[in-house]
Amino acid sequence: MGAVVKKGWERYMLQLQLHPLRTKAITAGVLAGISDSVAQKLSGIPRLQLRRLLVKVLFGFAYGGPFGHFLHKLLEIIFKGKKDSKTVAKKVLLEQMTSSPWNNFLFLIFYGLIVERRPWPQVKDKVKKDYPSVQLTSWMFWPAVGWVNHRYMPLQFRVIFHSFVACCWGIFLNLRARTKALPK
Repeated sequence: MGAVVKKGWERYMLQLQLHPLRTKAITAGVLAGISDSVAQKLSGIPRLQLRRLLVKVLFGFAYGGPFGHFLHKLLEIIFKGKKDSKTVAKKVLLEQMTSSPWNNFLFLIFYGLIVERRPWPQVKDKVKKDYPSVQLTSWMFWPAVGWVNHRYMPLQFRVIFHSFVACCWGIFLNLRARTKALPK
């Protein structure tokens, strides 16, 4: 079993080196799918909702992985690859003041419109109601993750590390974004 895992890891690392954007997009998509599967189970959904799972995988693949890939490259350019404490704090602060609010806002809208297929007025009301507490919770959780990521992770692993943690965060967001008993 160990040899299989080692071989798989070596192949993954080769793909990450040869095709970083594609590999990060696929990884983010797979982890978004895992996150959604767990969230569906925790929500008490009796049978896996395949359409919902697929649109969540698509979101991770088309948005999560690529956004993270380019965000981390941009941060490296802005801060010239520095990893001292002051620079890491600046990276985390910049990330938390820009991409964090945007990502949470976009996810809540995506979830309401695409995943739940709710009309815009209902989604808008839900976002107005839930966004502030989601963002405040995000600011309590993600800065520590960002610190570890920018301080200790090599650039090529930052999106992957973020995607693994986001898998858990996604469960929280799914449970938070889910609309209870609203008529369609």
